[in-house]
Amino acid sequence: MGIFEFLLAPFIASLILTGIHAYLGVHVVERGVIFVDLSLAQIAALGTTIAVLYGLDPHGPGTYVVSLIFTFIGAAVFSTIRGHKARIPQEAIIGICYAVASAAAILAMSKSVSETEHLKEMLVGNILTVSWFEVGKTAALYGLIGLFHYTFRKKFLAISISHEKAEADGINVRFWDFLFYASFGFVVTSSVAIAGVLLVFCYLIVPSVGAMLYAETIGKRLAIGWTMGTLVSAVGVYLSLKIDLPTGATIVCTFALVLALMAAIRPFLKKKAASSVASMTPVTLARES
Repeated sequence: MGIFEFLLAPFIASLILTGIHAYLGVHVVERGVIFVDLSLAQIAALGTTIAVLYGLDPHGPGTYVVSLIFTFIGAAVFSTIRGHKARIPQEAIIGICYAVASAAAILAMSKSVSETEHLKEMLVGNILTVSWFEVGKTAALYGLIGLFHYTFRKKFLAISISHEKAEADGINVRFWDFLFYASFGFVVTSSVAIAGVLLVFCYLIVPSVGAMLYAETIGKRLAIGWTMGTLVSAVGVYLSLKIDLPTGATIVCTFALVLALMAAIRPFLKKKAASSVASMTPVTLARES
């Protein structure tokens, strides 16, 4: 098998992850709940850990169902604590859930020394070994979730952009928040099984943050986020194979380097754009006169 054939499945999987997570990342950044993906991913990992301890196959359907149930519980919690009258910030609860889920997973794994490697896999993932069956199954699931979000995009965007205004307009915010986090849970549960907690978090947040440096509108942010995720995925997967490094960690570090580069060149691009506008102003005035 050539290198292209070997890398094709992980690359396609990374494109699928980029597509759904860059979109969800726009909502997460607008909502100001940056760590919700990391928290839900860790809750999903805890569910997987519990299932494995009870003898289920780490990659079997039973483990997936248990992990999904855990994420639904997290989704229910997150959807009920949001509101302008809430005494405790939602981000604080999300952070607490992440810490508790992480500690509980470590405690559970301490009872089964033979499964410590599984805990490491959940954290960093191993997207390089993804199968075509997993790629197809994930693509179908994310396609359905994408269709669901597209159908109800106005409600989801209204709540993400202005929670108070959506509530004033008569939208049942808690109900739609639960649907958002529940669909989020489907994505996270599947993504963690493929890519691990850390990489899933990067796919959600980093493309959206990078896009915010250069765009204001949702459409432009999505375009930049998808482009960034695609390029970083290709470079990260290739480097992990050539240098013989863990794939998930390599892609995470590649995301960090690209984001730093984007932030570094932004002032120069803004200065160049400002200079261009300034140089065009006299011409424009001459034409108008």
